[in-house]
Amino acid sequence: MLNSSAPLNLIAVVRFSARRVPYFKCILLTKPHTVTHNLASGFALDLGPLKEPLGFIRVLEWVFAIFAFATTGGYSGTTHLKIKCQPEEKAVNPVFVYPFRLSAYPYTTSCESGTQANQTYLQGDFSSSAEFFVCVGVFGFLYCTATLILYLGYQSVYRQTSRGPIIDLVVTAAFAFLWLVSSSAWGKGLTDVKWATNPEHLVEQCPNTCKAGEFPAMGRLNASVTFGFLNLILWAGNCWFIYKETPFHKDPNPPATVEEGRAPGP
Repeated sequence: MLNSSAPLNLIAVVRFSARRVPYFKCILLTKPHTVTHNLASGFALDLGPLKEPLGFIRVLEWVFAIFAFATTGGYSGTTHLKIKCQPEEKAVNPVFVYPFRLSAYPYTTSCESGTQANQTYLQGDFSSSAEFFVCVGVFGFLYCTATLILYLGYQSVYRQTSRGPIIDLVVTAAFAFLWLVSSSAWGKGLTDVKWATNPEHLVEQCPNTCKAGEFPAMGRLNASVTFGFLNLILWAGNCWFIYKETPFHKDPNPPATVEEGRAPGP
């Protein structure tokens, strides 16, 4: 006898066997908190998925997402100019940092220290593309962390229904598109940053008294764009392996089965 206060529902379903004899089957419906209980009590560490493309590529995505936003965020660069003063030249080193709001960084082109007369600013604001790129990288890293925990600790829950792989496929495809957009935008933004901080471009504002110095080191930012497009390849390629986990993918050689209620042929 079932207690009426228990959080369970029973639905009687009438089905017919191969002999057209009706029988009853009870479907047990549980409350949503059962899934939460399974997540809390069903953790079982299994490193097996790391040997499969689904888990191995996710680890690569996790690593390259870190490289992408770490090489962009926190960057600090310096461009170099020289002012013709007497009796010697004066070095001017305008500094710029992430997120590349260059108009916030002044520098002086005067030989006198502390004067404001010849103070000028770097030109351009490229923060939108840089911050968008870093944001995609951070959220991609967080999503990889969550799915790796799901793959390695809750593999049975992930494969219990088709909902998990389908959601994983949609989110992964969305991130692939975001990596394409953000990497392209940041690549264009980086080109503009290089032009705005080029010493040869800066000396055009004071051609008679200024001389171009060393170009700022941009290797770290160049690597960030490369990591962005590598993430695009990884996330787009991983869509295929996640697609194979969904019910949309049909096995070309399904195993032979015997219909319920019928005896196998001779």
